[in-house]
Amino acid sequence: MSMTLNIRGRLLDLSTPKVMGIVNVTPDSFYSGSRTAGRAEVRERILRLREEGADMLDFGGYSTRPGADPVTEDEEYSRLAIGLEAVKELWPEVPVSVDTFRASVARRCVEEWGADIINDVGGGTLDPEMWPTVAELRVAYVLMHMRGTPATMNTLTDYNDVTADVITDLSRKVYELRGLGVCDIIIDPGFGFAKTVDQNFRMLDELDEFCKMGMPVLAGLSRKSMIWRTLGITPEESLEGTIGLNAIALDRGASILRVHDVRPARQLVSLIGKLHPVVEFKL
Repeated sequence: MSMTLNIRGRLLDLSTPKVMGIVNVTPDSFYSGSRTAGRAEVRERILRLREEGADMLDFGGYSTRPGADPVTEDEEYSRLAIGLEAVKELWPEVPVSVDTFRASVARRCVEEWGADIINDVGGGTLDPEMWPTVAELRVAYVLMHMRGTPATMNTLTDYNDVTADVITDLSRKVYELRGLGVCDIIIDPGFGFAKTVDQNFRMLDELDEFCKMGMPVLAGLSRKSMIWRTLGITPEESLEGTIGLNAIALDRGASILRVHDVRPARQLVSLIGKLHPVVEFKL
């Protein structure tokens, strides 16, 4: 399905899937290779992701892994500002996403640094001001599915049919967002958030059902526990598994891959692009 995304007045063509590179300005993200603690490390990672071919960047300042230390709004914003200042200097034309569930942080990142996309892991459930803020700011919005909070989500995995239940929940939220005037919505099924390993694989196998919602679908599978728990390895050893699952996500119709490792994802998009004109069945 060919579609576009309005990035603050610029149309981003998603007929070819895009690669979103992760920049975590945090000391405790679950994958140590994504952590950038200071300005020099942030600048180095931005330049590396540009060289590897990222189409957009996603900056995070608050780890949502279970057990992560809480971060104040001011601290989260300060961390994000380091990344946003650096990217504005080094690569001002790249679309920038901010990974935050706090409306106040999202507002400051958009108004003060020109962030293009708000990536909300809470899907509007962790801050009631998020949706009105996104509507007012008129930016693109990643609507992710999660239950509870990062601290409680692993106890909230009771679904009748995980794919159908998640789509129903997201569809209701899309309806409400449309009513507020939010136009550019990206769907994120929320792999690893309030889902068991088996439920994650079920959603991945049925990712084409999410694509039928008629909006771009973001697949955030990179080095997640569904890979390393299944294989009995660590996040650091999970690149090959990530590539394999990203290939399935692209085959099922994902428009955006959110990844720690841009170069292999970029190569994968090129290879799958050669496959799809002649292959119309699932892998």
